[in-house]
Amino acid sequence: MRDVAVIGVGMQKWGELWERSTRDIFVESALLAMDDAGVNSLGAMYIGSMTPGLFTSQEHLGSVMADYLGQKNIPSARVESACASGGLAFRMAFMDVASGMHDVVLAGGIEKMTDIGGGDATHALATAADMQWEGVQGVTFPGLYAMMAVAHMNKYGTTREQLAAVAVKNHHNGTMNPRAQFRMEVTVEGVINSTKVADPLNILDCSPITDGAAAVILVPADMVKKFKKPGVKVIGSGHATDTIALHDREDLTTLSAVTEAAEQAYKMSEKDAKDIDLAEVHDCFTIAEIIVSESLGLFERGKGGPAVEAGETSLGGRIPINASGGLKSKGHPVGATGVAQIVELTEQLRGEAGDRQVSGARVGLAQNMGGSGGSSLVHILEVM
Repeated sequence: MRDVAVIGVGMQKWGELWERSTRDIFVESALLAMDDAGVNSLGAMYIGSMTPGLFTSQEHLGSVMADYLGQKNIPSARVESACASGGLAFRMAFMDVASGMHDVVLAGGIEKMTDIGGGDATHALATAADMQWEGVQGVTFPGLYAMMAVAHMNKYGTTREQLAAVAVKNHHNGTMNPRAQFRMEVTVEGVINSTKVADPLNILDCSPITDGAAAVILVPADMVKKFKKPGVKVIGSGHATDTIALHDREDLTTLSAVTEAAEQAYKMSEKDAKDIDLAEVHDCFTIAEIIVSESLGLFERGKGGPAVEAGETSLGGRIPINASGGLKSKGHPVGATGVAQIVELTEQLRGEAGDRQVSGARVGLAQNMGGSGGSSLVHILEVM
């Protein structure tokens, strides 16, 4: 396999993009990435999108996006792994370049979620759960993650305040991210007193519905000097799945797909958790960030909540998590989230993250997750 590097990133401001179509949003981010890299043609393209047919009645994104990007005739495909679709698109692009198949490959993600009503959006997202045993019984993702939160609180003593601290931290980071959907501070008291969704989770524990896209350009590492920006090397990639229904899992307080994907990425990179300088993880709900941080080995089981409360995951802490604002503040257009995590890591490792820059960052980890942990991708990037 060839070594692979990211040499261009692109992402617009996320939010409710009412006046713009799915293809417009994607093409803007893709052109930003191509301009950042200094390329005008691609060898191939992979597009992460969870369910564009339900959100915007448009499938066949590989053809649509290549056409509107002016890259007609290249191999272009949409890939799907629920909310981990973006992470999977990045892995497929990485494998394409590493194999020697193509030299310049775009990994992108897109979801336009606000063109349908709340009930239809809830249904679209619920298709990432086990529809037979969860979805048709009326269980939504807030309910599934609430069960995980209750189990974690009962087993480890995780507190309501520790859950709220995740939202407080990520919203603070998001105020420094000009592309974040919700650039506002919140307080522990505000999170705890916000509207109840599924006990113990409130509205400010939940990631929002978002329109947005993100894109990155990958090339062989030995070609980096031909491009505009310094490369960031992809040194680890992991992908794993788990039982999709919660009732089939041995332990609701951990995520085995995250652990397995992380072990693959650590082995490939010849790194381990102690070598990670910052991480972008899938905080679709506040409890998710806590469980993921433990499943990645960044903290011992049961210590993720106290670590957030103590400031260990804040900017300037021992291991900053979600410097971008995470899904909670930056937003969560489900197919784009995994690629946006790579955008953030690349900018951090290039020293381009502005006020939220993690000092001395050289190794970053991105963890993207589908559903309630039915799938997960982990990637590790390093300064070249």
